[in-house]
Order: sequence, then structure tokens, then C-alpha cells
Amino acid sequence: MSQITARLPDEVVGALDAAARRSNRSRAEIVREAIERYLEDCDDLSVALERLQDPSDPVLDWDEVRGALSRGARGASRSHEDGLLDHD
Repeated sequence: MSQITARLPDEVVGALDAAARRSNRSRAEIVREAIERYLEDCDDLSVALERLQDPSDPVLDWDEVRGALSRGARGASRSHEDGLLDHD
């Protein structure tokens, strides 16, 4: 594993230390996880941008998506009321 050094503003270090105390983790763990998540987000963004440029990749209409989500939420609510969904 490699080691890097970074300069951070005092307020960022303060927030980092507070998060480390609250989560009972080290600064390094939090920074490592934050960087990993950032890099995953960058990869996701890159894939999304590539897909937007691909004319053969279908683009969903927001109104259709919202309607489908709304219907799904109502259906899940009814299933729960009927006792069909089990939450263990």
C-alpha cells in the first residue's frame, strides 16, 4: 500500500477528526473511503456520459419514469397493507 501526503484546510481537518471520533475510525480510513467513493462516482459519471453519447442507447422520458415509480410505490403500499410484504 502506498502512502500520500495532502494539505487540507484546518476546518476540513477539524471535520475529519470529528467524523473519526464519532465513527471510532481513523483519519486514514475515512480519507481512503472518501477517495474510493469519489473515484467510483467518477467512473459512474464517465459511463453515464458515454451512454448519453450513444444514439442506440435508449433515453427514458422523465414523466414516464416518474409515473412508473409512482405506480410502483402505490402498489408496494397496497401490498404492505394486504400483509404481502414482510419486513423482518
